[in-house]
Amino acid sequence: MTELAPGAHSLGHGKGGHVHAFLVDAGGELSLVDTLFEDDGRLVLAELDRLGRPHSDLKRIAITHAHRSHLGGMAALVRATGAKLCAHAWEADIVAGERRAQPVTILPEQSLKLLKFQLGLRLNRPKHHPVPIDEALDDGDAFGPLQVMHTPGHSPGSLSFYWPERRFLMVATWPELCPGWTAFNLNPKQTQRSLQRVAALEAELVGVGHGDPLTRRAADDVHALAERPP
Repeated sequence: MTELAPGAHSLGHGKGGHVHAFLVDAGGELSLVDTLFEDDGRLVLAELDRLGRPHSDLKRIAITHAHRSHLGGMAALVRATGAKLCAHAWEADIVAGERRAQPVTILPEQSLKLLKFQLGLRLNRPKHHPVPIDEALDDGDAFGPLQVMHTPGHSPGSLSFYWPERRFLMVATWPELCPGWTAFNLNPKQTQRSLQRVAALEAELVGVGHGDPLTRRAADDVHALAERPP
């Protein structure tokens, strides 16, 4: 766990493609963006214990997009905390296990290391433990202290979250400082428009779904990505 700013925590581990989640503490309530890969939620619950917070302080969980790497701990955390589960309406039936996530190409566009993740998404393996969402989030909504942004491209219902007081942006995916793994972006033109939109925020901190957060020259890096052709 890393505290990026007061009340803004990054949790990550190697599984699921160095997947990360983000715990936000504001006004005595905790909000969580994504749930890591492990299906028991233990890393998030351990962090609540480390902070000396009862599990019931976690009031809400948001899913940036319905890929397995981000859904792993969802069911266990909802059971353990009673938190309200939120996602974009387009992703809701995937989260609830009623539809599979859209498959991606299995061509090795960037690295052979990614092939196992591409195959996993295409074959819907491993499956997540489904949970119906409690609330659909869309552009302009509030999620705790965070502003919700609908940023499609990686998937049609991808969400990003921005905490203005901390200038902290959380986006769905961004491994190795590229606009997501190319093979996993279903719509490159939408991805580019979404990058241009979040670049305008001039965020000082950027938390990404895969890889370490950007804590130096974050705004410059986002602008550089947004200027690349799709």
